[in-house]
Amino acid sequence: MVPSRNTIDLAARLPKSELVPLYPDSGHGGIFQNHEDFVARALGFLES
Repeated sequence: MVPSRNTIDLAARLPKSELVPLYPDSGHGGIFQNHEDFVARALGFLES
């Protein structure tokens, strides 16, 4: 995980990346609090 402000730079450096809006009402555990959406997106990215 990186600070939110660095996501644009990181996305520009990763091929085929896409920016996803931050999960509302989530802190450091956003990927755990919203695991169903996160896992689906991560798997889709890795499969492409």
